[in-house]
Amino acid sequence: MDAEVVLTMRDIDKTFPGVKALSGVDFTLRKGEIHALMGENGAGKSTLIKVLTGVYELETGEIRMEGKDKPIINHSPEDAQKNGISTVYQEVNLCPNLTVGENLYLGREPRKGGFIDWKAVRKYSKGLLEGLEIEADPDQLLEDCSIAVQQMIAIARAVDQQCQVLILDEPTSSLDDEEVEKLFTLMRKLRDKGVGIIFVTHFLEQVYAVCDRITVLRNGQLVGEYKASELPRVQLVAKMMGKNFDDLADIKSGHEGKVESDAPAVIKAEGIGHHGTIHPFDLEIHKGEVIGLTGLLGSGRSELVRSIYGADKADSGKLFINGKEAKINKPLDAMMLGMGYLPEDRKKEGIIDDLSVRENIIIAMQAKKGMFHLMSRKEMEEAADKFIDLLDIKCASRETPIKSLSGGNQQKVIIARWLLTNPEYLILDEPTRGIDIGTKTEIQKLVLDLADQGKAVTFISSEIEEMLRTCSRMAVLRDGYKVGELSGDQLNQKDIMNTIAGGENVDRGGAMKDEAEVSAAVDETEKATESLAAETNGEEEK
Repeated sequence: MDAEVVLTMRDIDKTFPGVKALSGVDFTLRKGEIHALMGENGAGKSTLIKVLTGVYELETGEIRMEGKDKPIINHSPEDAQKNGISTVYQEVNLCPNLTVGENLYLGREPRKGGFIDWKAVRKYSKGLLEGLEIEADPDQLLEDCSIAVQQMIAIARAVDQQCQVLILDEPTSSLDDEEVEKLFTLMRKLRDKGVGIIFVTHFLEQVYAVCDRITVLRNGQLVGEYKASELPRVQLVAKMMGKNFDDLADIKSGHEGKVESDAPAVIKAEGIGHHGTIHPFDLEIHKGEVIGLTGLLGSGRSELVRSIYGADKADSGKLFINGKEAKINKPLDAMMLGMGYLPEDRKKEGIIDDLSVRENIIIAMQAKKGMFHLMSRKEMEEAADKFIDLLDIKCASRETPIKSLSGGNQQKVIIARWLLTNPEYLILDEPTRGIDIGTKTEIQKLVLDLADQGKAVTFISSEIEEMLRTCSRMAVLRDGYKVGELSGDQLNQKDIMNTIAGGENVDRGGAMKDEAEVSAAVDETEKATESLAAETNGEEEK
């Protein structure tokens, strides 16, 4: 192993039933570097980390660590810890009811005469905290510390256990800018001490602020490893997002796809924000319009619509519905004002898996009517049958448990739930994720049909091609900020990726500064994707 390399992973595969999560992935981490692991949802980042740390079994390939004569296999996170690999997750995995010192040495307390030496715990804790410049008292309760300090204490604990590799999995997602900078200061200090750091994040600005190298994964495969200083942001975005080549027709044709300039604003947001997730934004959504929200995963797409709908109560700004100011403190308020919301995670927040298709369809309408105006069994059955037929929901009967349906049909049931309430404004967050192409096309056509009927729709998808097929206007988000809006001739892949990338290649409004560079980045990505598709097709034919 190279003297500068602390970790290598070679030809890593991981398969789940029906899904190839990782395919021949390589990863190299050097001493004293901060290495960003980047990729969109489903790219394989978390799977690779879990294989490395023993959460998932290593199927093929090998993992080597500096100082080990043979490849290592971690059967558990404890094995990984023994091999010098520590992980700090977004959710701090410590004990808030214990002191800082107790957390730092929990399970490995210094002892004297068979008893815990609390004086030594305080002494060692103070030295460790001061050495890493962490502002905390060993005797204070962890729960009294800020989230940022708790993250740093978790890192200090890992470092004190002589870790060679430190994995930071989305550590900044709940921190404000000042707390992020403090964390970065600690990361740089550890880098200077020779620790290799794997930094998993979705924030582009943070990657370029603190990282030395970047490895990009897409669809479970390695796209490449790059020096951060040599990879322009727009090229990073292009490599992460790729180009979605499929055989779907241009379903936008045949639909109006235009909104009159004087169409009334169904939703108007002024300075709406939610601390820690989305910075204050302005947005108008008009009758008969499909407005898309685009940006990398973690950019704030879902957080923006959740703040409008009341799933996360906005703590700043004003919201107007049909010209009148509205107070939305919870989702029921939004529902009563004519909104519907299909959440990103249909299994966790969408379906109620032990209930039938009928019960899942009528539940929002019943909530609007209230507990003193119960729907009759006949009304429920007629409503369920109507939408099962209208949306071609594949199920044995209306009484079939929704958990037995395919993902695409579960998604249709949730859409039916909201259509039954006849909303003026419908939010669809990743409505086609994880479903087959045929059902995906049906949902996209349905979105355009709803717009033709005068509904206002917000559509969120990780697939740019899908957004271009369905949206009449797109708002672009980056790192929790709304950074631009695109419409008309601007609705193309190059302009979208420019606006997402920001930084040195675009101004804050999304205007291109170096079209040749962007063009080259997109062309390079398209060629790579075409090559990958050809290889995949060849394997399938075999």
